[in-house]
Amino acid sequence: MPLFILSLAIGSIGCNRAPAEPRPDPLPTTAATDPTATATATNAGGRCIVPLVSTAPAIPGAAGERCPADPQGRFKLARAKVNIPDAKASVDAELARSVAEGERGLMYRKEMGEEEGMLFYIEEKRVQTFWMHNTCIPLDMLFIDDDGTIVGIVESAPVLDDGARQVDCPSRYVLEVNAGWTRRHGVKPGQRVVLPP
Repeated sequence: MPLFILSLAIGSIGCNRAPAEPRPDPLPTTAATDPTATATATNAGGRCIVPLVSTAPAIPGAAGERCPADPQGRFKLARAKVNIPDAKASVDAELARSVAEGERGLMYRKEMGEEEGMLFYIEEKRVQTFWMHNTCIPLDMLFIDDDGTIVGIVESAPVLDDGARQVDCPSRYVLEVNAGWTRRHGVKPGQRVVLPP
């Protein structure tokens, strides 16, 4: 699962989804691999939204045999349905509810079902930054505001990559799904997500 540099909703504990080993400092930005990251944020009715680029980026391959072994074993996480009515799409999302779960995210996974994903709640609303350290499946990342509006999407983040990925609008939630899922299901910035309570 992409690593994020943000705060999870665990009291006021700050969370850095970096692994125990040292991370690059400063974390490099790889906007070139994610055209969405450099798109200009627009104010639609006073709201910051980063539109998708017109052409979908190529979906990178999974890590396969390059995927590192999971040192702790897979966490058993709570799940909830996340609906996107405008696109008539839904995701059976795992919920990262603790610092440890958030730091782990989707790391070390070799596959994920088409309608599955992971939802993060971040305590501090801001421009969130994620990375793909030890993440073996390519992902789309939906950045979602307090009211459920998708403010931007990072598409097709490549595996095992420590480059920072973000959209230039503040958000509170991030939903991660398989790379290409958003385009396959007609999900776009500006649409609303019905989040679990």
